[in-house]
Amino acid sequence: MISIGDLDRLLGRIIQKVDQSRKEFYHMGENLRQEYEKAKKELTEIKSEITYVIHRVDTLETEYTQARKHLMEVSKEFESFGEEEIKQAYEDAHKKQIELLTLREREKSLRLRRDTLELNLKTLQSTLLHSEKMLSNVSMALKFLNNDLETVSSQIGVAHQMQALGSYIIMAQEEERKRVAREIHDGPAQSFANVVMRAEFCIKLLEREPSKVRDELYRLIDLVQKNLQDVRKIIFDLRPMVLDDLGLVPAIKRYTEEYLKEYGIYTDVAVAGSERRLDSSLEVALFRVIQESLTNVKKHSNAKYVMVKIEFLPNSVNVIVKDDGCGFDKEKVMLQKQGSGFGLIGMRERIQLLKGKFEIKTAPNKGTEIFISLPAATETQLLHNIV
Repeated sequence: MISIGDLDRLLGRIIQKVDQSRKEFYHMGENLRQEYEKAKKELTEIKSEITYVIHRVDTLETEYTQARKHLMEVSKEFESFGEEEIKQAYEDAHKKQIELLTLREREKSLRLRRDTLELNLKTLQSTLLHSEKMLSNVSMALKFLNNDLETVSSQIGVAHQMQALGSYIIMAQEEERKRVAREIHDGPAQSFANVVMRAEFCIKLLEREPSKVRDELYRLIDLVQKNLQDVRKIIFDLRPMVLDDLGLVPAIKRYTEEYLKEYGIYTDVAVAGSERRLDSSLEVALFRVIQESLTNVKKHSNAKYVMVKIEFLPNSVNVIVKDDGCGFDKEKVMLQKQGSGFGLIGMRERIQLLKGKFEIKTAPNKGTEIFISLPAATETQLLHNIV
């Protein structure tokens, strides 16, 4: 049994972590606000410069027209003018023409930059509003932890409270992943910076070498499609919607299909027992652990084949992730505070918070096998009542 003192210390650490998250959200909001104000200021300056350039272009067009008119008069009556005066008339017209072309190009560039900044401002404003909502939610959670957890713990018991808190933390993390996924989906303007550069290049080609615009536009389409695929992949990594809609097994199969395409590591997914939907916290925990395991395989094992087995039992669910890679010294890696050691510790703690079992079997040149077992019936209704 865990003593009240141990529980208090645990709650104190949780409150400290939540408060740290609140501060991080606050600083993130301030940074976003500064970026917003900076972009807003730059947009104002660019609009002012556009106004000046437009006025200057109008003036130069008049001057250029007059210079050409004078040049034509000199050319027609060249016998009445000296060689130096004819030369000066030509140079004046040419100079006005070059300056006018330069200013027109500058005007186009400024207009494009203005449009990009306006889009970025909308994205920053939306993200800033989301960050303020997240800060508000975390502040409310911190207030709840500070004011009510002691009363709740006395009512539900030490063991139940720890499990509920662990599930609450995991679910809170997943909710944040959902929000980040939506934000990336709604406004990935920064990831398309290269697209803007390509578009600028197309505009210049249209004026100078129109025949090459078609090929460049095809390249631009390919670039946009690749960026879209990257964004969709990020969204899937953050929170695969198939996990919510269809469950653990379809989500794992979808993930391993993409895993094979991207890394060339064949992954076989085997299901034993009667497949069924699990509690959301269980499905999320198992998906994340399998995902982290496959990430470690890709980064460290040099494996060619991975087997993922999911076994549904009446009162539990077991998962085995086994690869044919190089293996590692388990004791040495688990002592590390960064890299794969940190990942393995996080996986173990995630499973232990749900009263599950986490084991690793490995050795150098022997491959790696990760075994996970979670009770299928968890008392998550308690968590729902708390939330």
